[in-house]
Amino acid sequence: MQVSAGQDGIQRLLAAEQEAQKIVATARKAKADRLRQAKQEAEREVKAYKAQREEQYQKRIADDSTSSGSTVKRLEADATAQVKGIEKSIAAKKKEVVDTLLEHVIKVKLVS
Repeated sequence: MQVSAGQDGIQRLLAAEQEAQKIVATARKAKADRLRQAKQEAEREVKAYKAQREEQYQKRIADDSTSSGSTVKRLEADATAQVKGIEKSIAAKKKEVVDTLLEHVIKVKLVS
């Protein structure tokens, strides 16, 4: 009887070991599945983030090109206004300057 009790114990240990192996294999498979799922989720998040940043970048480039174009136009308008102001000033003082120059050229100074 002792032999059959020992055999029964060994059989139970082998069955328990097989059950433990099944549990470990199931846990490893579940872990691998979770890792795969986490990796896919991370890749989706990275793609979404890249798309968002690219959109912001393109918008910024568009805004900069628009604002630089308007800045150039504004600077050209300012420059044109300044040139017209200088031309007006020249026209207003032209006669006075010419008269002063003629007076100094015509006036003879006697040097003794």
